[in-house]
Amino acid sequence: MRSGLLAQKVGMTRIFTDAGEHVPVTVLKLENCQVVAHRTQEANGYTALQLGAGTRKVKNVTRAQRGHFAKAQVEPKAKLVEFRVSPENLIDVGAELTADHFVAGQFVDVTGTSIGKGFTGAMKRWNFGGLRATHGVSISHRSHGSTGNRQDPGKTFAGKKMAGHYGDERITTQNLQIVRTDVERGLILIRGAVPGSKGGWVMLRDAVKKALPEGAPKPGAYRKPENSGASAGAEAGAK
Repeated sequence: MRSGLLAQKVGMTRIFTDAGEHVPVTVLKLENCQVVAHRTQEANGYTALQLGAGTRKVKNVTRAQRGHFAKAQVEPKAKLVEFRVSPENLIDVGAELTADHFVAGQFVDVTGTSIGKGFTGAMKRWNFGGLRATHGVSISHRSHGSTGNRQDPGKTFAGKKMAGHYGDERITTQNLQIVRTDVERGLILIRGAVPGSKGGWVMLRDAVKKALPEGAPKPGAYRKPENSGASAGAEAGAK
């Protein structure tokens, strides 16, 4: 099991194939996506990588977080996430993951926070059909109808689908295909739409329902930190 990536959603556009067909894609950008810490079986009870991305002003970081980033010798990050990995796929702390961590044609699962819609009616929120357009229905065509029952048990059950807050929740879209990657600019182009608004953070993982392609680098494509003495891109493409 490999690590995923933490990227920022830029927006949507389209690209053209050699046959002239256009493909709608979502553009994701990697912004200093680095390994900040390790989670090991001995110390934490599980094996994972903590990744950080983006930048944050030092004055907005707590003292504990400053020490955490200083230990890893990385700049303060705007976002931190963890990815479960197998022990052989651990990557050195401080290494920066690159866009070629995923290969063109590979399927990934993308997790993000959906766009908030505010307070929404039952038809939009739960895809209800609404009431009849005639035969006594007046003004309440888009209402959700009855919410309870008669004397027994005579209450509305918890979890009843009704009007309320819609969106702004964690969503995972599975089996999205990588169309193209740009290592120099740190861009990943994914076919179709991904959850979240422009500027939002999303997590990319290898698809759990698709086989990992043979060309995918293991433990991943990354650059070692400059102070480690290794040249940039030395570990990228390691099989």
